[in-house]
Amino acid sequence: MATTCFRLPISMPTSPSSSSSRFPPRRFKTLTTVNAFIKPKIPLPPFNPNDPFLSKLASVAASSPETLLNPSSTPDNLPYLDIFESPQLMATPAQLERSVSYNKHRPRRPPPDLPSLLLNGRIVYIGMPLVPAVTELVIAELMYLQWMDPKEPIYIYINSTGTTRADGETVAMETEGFAIYDAMMQMKTEIHTVALGAAVGLACLLLSAGTHGRRYMTPHAKAMIQQPRVPSSGLRPASDVLIHAKEVIVNRDTLVQLLAKHTGNSEETVANVMKRPYYMDALLAKKFGVIDKILWRGQEKIMGDVPSREDWEKGAAGAKVADRF
Repeated sequence: MATTCFRLPISMPTSPSSSSSRFPPRRFKTLTTVNAFIKPKIPLPPFNPNDPFLSKLASVAASSPETLLNPSSTPDNLPYLDIFESPQLMATPAQLERSVSYNKHRPRRPPPDLPSLLLNGRIVYIGMPLVPAVTELVIAELMYLQWMDPKEPIYIYINSTGTTRADGETVAMETEGFAIYDAMMQMKTEIHTVALGAAVGLACLLLSAGTHGRRYMTPHAKAMIQQPRVPSSGLRPASDVLIHAKEVIVNRDTLVQLLAKHTGNSEETVANVMKRPYYMDALLAKKFGVIDKILWRGQEKIMGDVPSREDWEKGAAGAKVADRF
């Protein structure tokens, strides 16, 4: 066993004659000390500080590592169990697995859903027919964004077939679309509308109801306006069918008035084109007044080569396409 010698200064009493001395004499006494064993250090991996089991284990490893290096085990006492005051501190296997892979940069809560992320960017996405559940969600999002900041614009992206399905079957009443329209008109902030894919019927009305100068459409999106349709009557009495048909006519007249207001066309013009389904590409929708701008991204030349509706009706488009081959 190695020994180390130290010489420590020890003050000794002095005589009165030497009390006036500035530096009293000192005598040295030799002390012998014995080096104690250096406590071994146990390397600890990253662990969750909120885990009671591993926190207790880490404190014992730091203060008394020999307890862990030389555990005492008896038939009545399992190893390491005497370290803990309460067996409730023992962690479950799932807790141990989470603690071993603990990372302080890992989020402590699950990520939000996609609509919540879009809502954080003041984006409202309508990607389904205007059924009651969609109407409820859209109106709630508009009210929330208006309450959060009435000065920042709201962006509504539309890819919807309105109150009908793609095959033309009615899935909701026209009042679902009118409810969203009324909510948009109550907003004090600017509303930017963007058509992606399709904006049919009442969805086309929502597209045109955006702030003027802030209504957009992607180059290959389609807009279509049509008359409201009477849903299947089933076993309804004839009188009920007649009442419902009259209500559909009232909704049609309302739709004509609103489209004329936002597109700048006369009600007669809108009513004439709505006699049959009226499809519009981005160029025709801009000409009709449904939108203000097309979101070009180097696609001007491609759309410029597409024949117009008049060329297709005259038959010149077929010859133009055939000349390419």
